[in-house]
Amino acid sequence: MHSMVRPGTTIVAAILVLSLANGAAIAGSAQEESNRKTVLDFYEKGLNQKDADAALAHVGDRYVQHNPNAADGAEGFRKFIGFLREKFPNSRSEIKRSLVDGDFVILHVHAVREPGSRGNAIVDIFKLENGKIVEHWDVVQPIAESPANNNTMF
Repeated sequence: MHSMVRPGTTIVAAILVLSLANGAAIAGSAQEESNRKTVLDFYEKGLNQKDADAALAHVGDRYVQHNPNAADGAEGFRKFIGFLREKFPNSRSEIKRSLVDGDFVILHVHAVREPGSRGNAIVDIFKLENGKIVEHWDVVQPIAESPANNNTMF
């Protein structure tokens, strides 16, 4: 039995890979693009501007936090933003790429809490329902001082 790959599929896959490698956002459905914009605004308002209330305008009737170091809900998010504002007022998160798959928006982020430090590479995953953020997962990895290769993490 032979599997047949349509030439158009191969071309689309190649364009997708090249676009992601260059940090581009891949266009999706209107709802997916709306979800992406919601998450990007949430991230900018919350993590960079440290305005929890403005960010929480994008959160649904629940906010389930899967990071074991952060509390659930709006109050948990407010506490985290308060912590950033107090301890790391100059922290900055630069979104390197965003991916959307239906109700999920994934961000690849370079987060620097103290200017001049290497920071962390973060993958944030958000689930949306009815255009509002309802769940969050993240994976955080410090940027190595002496990497074993010459590739970047972004």
